[in-house]
Amino acid sequence: MLTEDRNPQSQALDTSSSEEICRLMNAEDAGVAKVVEAAIPAIAQAVDRVAQGMQAGGRLIYVGAGTSGRLAVLDAAECIPTFGIEPGIVIAIMAGGADAFIRPLENAEDDARAGANELLALNLTEHDSVVGLAASGTTPYVLGAVDAARERGILTIGVACNAPSALLERVDIAIPLLVGPEILTGSTRLKAGTAQKMMLNMLSTAVMIRLGRAYDNWMVALRVTNQKLLDRGRRIVADIVPTDLAAAGMLLESADKDVRTAILMGRFSLSAGEAAVLLAQAHGNLRAAFSAASASFTGTQEN
Repeated sequence: MLTEDRNPQSQALDTSSSEEICRLMNAEDAGVAKVVEAAIPAIAQAVDRVAQGMQAGGRLIYVGAGTSGRLAVLDAAECIPTFGIEPGIVIAIMAGGADAFIRPLENAEDDARAGANELLALNLTEHDSVVGLAASGTTPYVLGAVDAARERGILTIGVACNAPSALLERVDIAIPLLVGPEILTGSTRLKAGTAQKMMLNMLSTAVMIRLGRAYDNWMVALRVTNQKLLDRGRRIVADIVPTDLAAAGMLLESADKDVRTAILMGRFSLSAGEAAVLLAQAHGNLRAAFSAASASFTGTQEN
């Protein structure tokens, strides 16, 4: 397997200076973006299929072990504040459970039945999408989950850094990230981990954009839960309405800190209730809500 091969560029690594080690790692990392670029057609296909399922009420479910599992947990957790989704919409399960996130439980990844059982415990629906992540492409826990999903007709996506590999061969959409041998032989938390993180960034962000959780390049669905996010929310409201920061802050307060509601209130002189109804009718899509509000405003003017 590529991920287990020795890297000829890093032989005698232990005799290198600190700067030489860092420069070598940097040089190896420089090629990761190109590897991810080569996988963009498959990633984009996955984005469209996942978004289609989520529009029908489905979930995005990641399955991983070790580094892959931790990266999946991180991505799922960060979707909640960034895109304002409820917990349980983007989910990550990893071999060994929550304890494995902060301490290694390496043997947990060998249990294919656990992967299947923990996935099935989520009560899968036909609109869900399951993404299996395994640098090796052979992790039993991930394969067990993917097999269980496929048996039930659920969309499966596989992400691996070896091809051919068992994972990529048994999913609906295969995403190979062939970064090659690590500078520390077999340490797939390095280039393989970086590639998977980049892919996860693309997948979840693009899916949420397709679902209308962004407007222009603003994260308008963010949850305002601390001072930093309150300041960001004010800037977003001020830019889109447009208005000044003080007025934007007042709109946010009136909208119970919901950025999209505040924007609609300021842009179309609506009450918080009117803006919330409009947003709900647009399924949370601010651009669609703008179109509906503009049409209503034009009709009112004509009457």
